[in-house]
Amino acid sequence: MLNRVVLVGRLTRDPELKYTPNGIAVASITLAVNRPFSNQQGNREADFINVVIWRKQAENVANYLRKGSLAGVDGRLQTRNYENNEGKKVFITEVVADSVQFLETKGSNNSGGNQGGGDYYGSPNQGGNNNNQNQGRSNQSFSDDPFASDGKPIDISDDDLPF
Repeated sequence: MLNRVVLVGRLTRDPELKYTPNGIAVASITLAVNRPFSNQQGNREADFINVVIWRKQAENVANYLRKGSLAGVDGRLQTRNYENNEGKKVFITEVVADSVQFLETKGSNNSGGNQGGGDYYGSPNQGGNNNNQNQGRSNQSFSDDPFASDGKPIDISDDDLPF
């Protein structure tokens, strides 16, 4: 059997951190994950997926991610149910995260989510909030690159290759 979910998206709200009676941290987030196609009007739609994170990873998510943060989640799909106040059975489907990856440096997002409708890879031709991933880095010229081609062949022996 296989139950594996991999998601990349932006948080729709700040993480909600709680603790069980035994003191175990549990955080819940909702990820907006863009669909890979456009609808008939040419707009990109998103799915809003609930994610549950446990223990130390939950505390890290609560401390370092905010609404609009780009995150990657690897986990499994889980369905549970309960009876609400009206006596009706309510079913919930959510992703239980095995790991959460922070895909942006602190302060690189605009805390407003992906408002422009661009895809989560930030491709400039899709519109949206195309964050410059090179902000804060020094501008290196190509002459600093030891692998830049200056028109001469690179001499590498087979002994120098790791494979």
